[in-house]
Amino acid sequence: MRDQIKQLIAEGALFVVNHSGGKDSQAMTIKLAREIPASQLVIVHSHLPEVEWSGTVEHIRATCFGIEVRVCQAVKTFFEMVLRRGMFPDKNRRQCTSDLKRGPIDKEIRAILKERGLKLVVSCEGMRAQESTGRAKLEPFKLYERESIAGRTWYKWLPIFDLSTREVFEIIRDSGQKPFWTYAEGMSRKSCSFCIMANKSDLRIAARLRPELFKKYVALEKELGHTLQMSGEGLESLVAEK
Repeated sequence: MRDQIKQLIAEGALFVVNHSGGKDSQAMTIKLAREIPASQLVIVHSHLPEVEWSGTVEHIRATCFGIEVRVCQAVKTFFEMVLRRGMFPDKNRRQCTSDLKRGPIDKEIRAILKERGLKLVVSCEGMRAQESTGRAKLEPFKLYERESIAGRTWYKWLPIFDLSTREVFEIIRDSGQKPFWTYAEGMSRKSCSFCIMANKSDLRIAARLRPELFKKYVALEKELGHTLQMSGEGLESLVAEK
């Protein structure tokens, strides 16, 4: 795989960093900035109004080594999506990922390729094998067949797939940077403020940091008769548990 990446660099491929603002995206950016010419790198972030942590875009821009940052956004918001479906996303129907992140990012990548007259692209994502058994089964490098059309060749690459959480934080520290501010508040991961994949500790911290947004989620759960958490337990009771 390393030889293939070197060949793609030599061929002038565009490497797109899918950046959430979290530790894995940040460590991946540091790694790629050391290996790939800045002219062949661009960062794309899919902004999620209201549900995203404040300061996300600013943090990305402050830690990007001068690489171009493009911010895109879905036509619908998270809450509009939930109200339209009458339910929150879940493990098997993660529309928050497909509709609000992957779709807008792929669209932005297509626009960049058109602007630059390019046909060869590598979409880089910060997923790691250590995160879950599901992610451990992912292919670290593969052809993205759905988007490899009309003379375009599009690959998906997981540059930090084999790194541990400790190594991710070490890369950030050794580069002289700091991870996103919510980690210092005790959050274990950086996604939406309230995420369907979040553990109880993260949900409680998020409720403390964003009490008004927490109230909005609780009210919506009651309105829909459906909970954010896949366990089926409502946010209000989860956060109230000792």
